[in-house]
Amino acid sequence: MFTCRLPWWRSSATCKPWQSGRFLPRVWETCQPPSRKAISTTVGQGQQVGTQEKQVLEDREMPLTRRETETLFQEQPQTGNQYLEDALLRSYLKTHLPPKVLEEVNQDLERFGNHLLTKIKPLGWECELNPPVFRQYDAWGQRVDHIITCLAWRRMKEIAAEEGLIAEAYERRYSNWSRLHQAVKLYLFSSSSGGFNCPLAMTDGAAKVIESLGIPGSLKNAFDHLTSRDPKKFWTSGQWMTERRGGSDVANGTETVARKQPDGTYRLYGFKWFTSAADSDVTLTLARVVDAEGQVKQGSSGLSLFFLKVRDEEGKLNSIQVQRLKDKLGTRQMATAELWLDGAKAELISAEGRGVAAISNMLNITRIHNVIGAVASMRRMISLSREYARRRVAFGKLLKDHPLHVQTIARMEVQTRGAFLLLMEIVRLLGLVETNMASEQDQLLLRLLIPVAKLYTGKQASAVVIEAMESFGGQGYMEDTGLPVIVRDTLVLSIWEGTTNILSLDVLRSLTKSQGQVMAVFFSTVQKKLELASSTVKLEPAVKQTQDAISSLAQFTQAAGSKGAVTMELAARDFSYTLARIYAGALLIEHAARPDASSTDISAARRWCNQELCPVATELGNSSYEAEEALTDSALVYEGSPACSSCL
Repeated sequence: MFTCRLPWWRSSATCKPWQSGRFLPRVWETCQPPSRKAISTTVGQGQQVGTQEKQVLEDREMPLTRRETETLFQEQPQTGNQYLEDALLRSYLKTHLPPKVLEEVNQDLERFGNHLLTKIKPLGWECELNPPVFRQYDAWGQRVDHIITCLAWRRMKEIAAEEGLIAEAYERRYSNWSRLHQAVKLYLFSSSSGGFNCPLAMTDGAAKVIESLGIPGSLKNAFDHLTSRDPKKFWTSGQWMTERRGGSDVANGTETVARKQPDGTYRLYGFKWFTSAADSDVTLTLARVVDAEGQVKQGSSGLSLFFLKVRDEEGKLNSIQVQRLKDKLGTRQMATAELWLDGAKAELISAEGRGVAAISNMLNITRIHNVIGAVASMRRMISLSREYARRRVAFGKLLKDHPLHVQTIARMEVQTRGAFLLLMEIVRLLGLVETNMASEQDQLLLRLLIPVAKLYTGKQASAVVIEAMESFGGQGYMEDTGLPVIVRDTLVLSIWEGTTNILSLDVLRSLTKSQGQVMAVFFSTVQKKLELASSTVKLEPAVKQTQDAISSLAQFTQAAGSKGAVTMELAARDFSYTLARIYAGALLIEHAARPDASSTDISAARRWCNQELCPVATELGNSSYEAEEALTDSALVYEGSPACSSCL
C-alpha cells in the first residue's frame, strides 16, 4: 500500500514520492485503497447478509483483517486568509494608517493573504521536506562545495522579490508607513515561508547598512540588487559574524584577518563557524585589518566591516570552502554552514576599526525581523489551536465549550496581542526615523525598545507555541501535523541575534549611553498613553496597575543607582522584562481606549495588566540583586563540581 502524507494546506488526488532523502509524513491521504479479500458469509441458502450485519461480522474479525480505510476520529484545523482572519492586525491598521494608504495596503494584504494560502504555504512545506544538501566533490574528484537547495526554496526567493518584501521598505511609497507595510507582509509571510524569512532578515539588514553609509558608488549596484523586485536581479545577503569561539562576543571572538591588496581591495582569511543562509549571493562580515608590520588590533576597535560576493561572475566560490552544513534542531529548510575564507576578495565598507558601529544597523533590523518571526509563530499556533477547538469533540462536547480549554487559549491570545502591539510600535518608530520624521525622544525610545522587544517576544514565542502544541493533545506531538516544525523553528528565536542575557545587558548600555534620558522618555511616553484611557471606566483597573508598576520601576531605578554595577547586571533580565510588560500594557490600554474598541480589546488590556508588571521591583525586595546573592547563585549552580569547588 502506498499512501500520500500531506500537510493540512495541501490535498491531491495523486501522490508522488518526495525528491529528497528525508521524508517527513503529513496528514494521511490514501491514494490507492489496500486490496482486501471480502469476507463472505451466508445466512441460509442464497440469502444475502444485510449491510449492518455484515459490518458487525467484519468488526468481529478484527484484528485479523482490516477495514477499507483507517481514519482518526478528529478533524484537522483549517484556516483561511491570514490577513482577513486577524482582527487585531486589521483594527491596528485602520486606527493608524491614513485613509488613502489604508485603502491600498488593505487591498495588497488581502491579495497577499490569498496568495499565501494557495501558493506560498505549499512551497514552504516543500522546503521542509527538501532541506539543503551539501555536495563537496563532483564525480571526478573535483572540489565543488555545492550547496544544493530545492526548487521551492528558489521559488521563495523569486516570490520575495515579486512581493517587494525588501523593496517595500526602501521605495518609501507610503513615506513613514512603508516600513510598517513591509513588516506586516513579513508577519503574514513568516510562518509560511519555509524558513526563507531568515535570509530576508539579513538581506534587509545589509540594505540598511549600505543605505546608512549613504549608498557609496561602489555599493550602488549591490543595493539595487538587494532591494530589487525583479526575481532575476534580486540578491540575498548573509551576515557572517560568529567564529570558532562562538557567541555574541565578537570583539574577542573574531579571528578573521583582512590583507590589503595593491588594487585597494582586501583578501579575507579565517573561519566562520555559523553562517546562516550560506547560499546567499553576498554577505557582510567582520575582520581585523593587518597593518604594515603584519599585526592586528584586538578588541572591538580592531574590527572593520567588509562586503563580499559569495561567487564570481562564473559562478565559482570566491576563495571560500564549505566545511559542512550544520545539523540543527530546527530551521532545517535553510543552509547553515561552516566556511573557510581562504583569500576571499572583499571591499572595506566601514571606517577602519569601526566595523561594530557600522554593522549595528544590520543588527537592529535583524532583531526586528526576529520579533516578526516570534509574533507570527504565536499567531499561527493560536489560529490553528482555535480552529481545532471548534472541531475536536472530547467528553461529549467541543473543546471550545470547555471553559478551562478556552481560558488557556485566551491567555495565549493576550500574550500574542501584547507582543504584536510591541512589534508594531518599534516598526512605527523605525518608519519615522527612516524618513527623518522622528524626534530625539522617538530615536531614544527605538534604541531601547528593539532589544527589549526582541528578548521578550523570543521568550514569549517559545512558551506560547509549546502551550499551543499541548492544546492538540497527542496530535500536537506528531510530525504528521506539521506542528513540531513550528515549535522547533520558534525555539531558536531566543538565541538568534543575541540571547536574552546579552540583550538585557544591551538594554543597560542604552541607559548608560543616554545618561538616563531614555528612561525619562520611557516614563513620559507610557504616561501619555495611559492618559488617553482616563475616561474609559472599564480600563481604570488596568491603568491603575500600570501606574503602580511605573512607580515601582521608578523606585527601583533610583535605589539601584546607588548600589553599583553588580546590582544592575543581576537585575538586567528582570529589568528588561519589566520594561516590556509595562510598555506592552500601555499599548494594549491605548488600543482598547479607541472609540470603536471591542470588548475583546478591553479584556486583553485588563488581563495583561493583571500579571506582575514590575518583576524587577519584587526581586529587589527579595535582595536578589546583591553581591552576596551572586555568590549564593554560584554555589547553587556549581555545588559538587570539582572544577569549581573552591568557590563554595
